[in-house]
Order: sequence, then C-alpha cells, then structure tokens
Amino acid sequence: MAGLLALIVTATFTGAAIYVSVAEQPARLGLDDKALLREWQPSYKRGAIMQASIAVVACVLGLVAWWQIGQPAYLIGAVTIILPWPWTLLVMMPTNRLLEAMDIEASNPQARSLIVKWGGMHLVRATLGALATIAFLWAVRLS
Repeated sequence: MAGLLALIVTATFTGAAIYVSVAEQPARLGLDDKALLREWQPSYKRGAIMQASIAVVACVLGLVAWWQIGQPAYLIGAVTIILPWPWTLLVMMPTNRLLEAMDIEASNPQARSLIVKWGGMHLVRATLGALATIAFLWAVRLS
C-alpha cells in the first residue's frame, strides 16, 4: 500500500511541477514586468510550501515501501523525489531570494530575466518528479 501511495503522491508532485512549467510560467511571462513580479512572489510562496510537503511525504512513503518490500526501485524513487529539495536549496535559492526581496511597487528591470532563469531551473524539478514517478511505476509493477 505504501508503494502505491508513494506513486500517487509523486505523480501529484510531478503534475504540479509540469503545470508550473508549461502553463503558469508561460502565462506569467506574458505579463508586463511589474505584474510579472507581483504574480511570481505569492505564487512561489504557495507553490514552495505545497511541493516541498508533497516531496517529503512521497519520499517517506517510498522509503516505507522499500523497507517493507525490499524492491530497490522504491529506494530509487524515494531518493529521486527528494532531490528537488537540495536542487532548490543549493541552486535555485539565490535566484528565489533575489526575486522575493524585490519591491513589487518599484521598477525591477532584472526581474524578468531572473524569472526566465527561474523557469529553466524549475524544469529540473519537473524532470526529477517525472523520473521518480517512473521509478515508482516500475517498483509497483515489480512488486
């Protein structure tokens, strides 16, 4: 049961990450510079809490499934779904902090280029989610 739940939760993470990359990010880039930052700041805060929580739950479920069943694919999925954490903290966080610190009422000429950069980095999160989903699918099939 833990393995199937890990798959479902990981697929939820992946779906959210893909949505951000293929729908939300392109839509926000259609906004003017001031509105772009005004949209990104609260969206990032909400999304970060949601995706971070989902990744932790999926990782724990994957580890439980690995412990219960012994299928290495569950361990691979658990490790892969938690990798967005270090990616975000080590690679994305400097950009996130710059964008969070910007005053939405002021002119921020570098905001657009930073948000474009952020979008590229966010694709890595979606890719890791997809890889974890595949690992859990594989594990469930083998179990």
